[in-house]
Amino acid sequence: MESSTLELVKMIVSHLDDRKAEDVIALDVAHMTVLAEAFVIASGRSALQVRALYESLTEKLDETGAAPRRKEGISEGRWIVIDYGNVIVHLFHEQERAYYNLERLWTDGSNKIVINL
Repeated sequence: MESSTLELVKMIVSHLDDRKAEDVIALDVAHMTVLAEAFVIASGRSALQVRALYESLTEKLDETGAAPRRKEGISEGRWIVIDYGNVIVHLFHEQERAYYNLERLWTDGSNKIVINL
């Protein structure tokens, strides 16, 4: 994984943790897909919190010059996807996260990115 991608992942994870997102994890998926090098997955307890996490994160990253290529699911606030090119952020309402269980699909046992906060 490129160092710039790892720095972006660290910034995202740190910001989501500061904003009280739940169960924030980062996965290195470069060897599994061409879509991205990393996924960051986090949860909120309500649609309102998920949207607030989205707004806060995109505002923070806009300040650094990182603009999302695409974003989906904002109005519902149940599963928001933000595509930053090498990093795709998934912000879930806790019920949707349990249902879709992306960790099960994208974890191979050795690809969790450990971020020391």
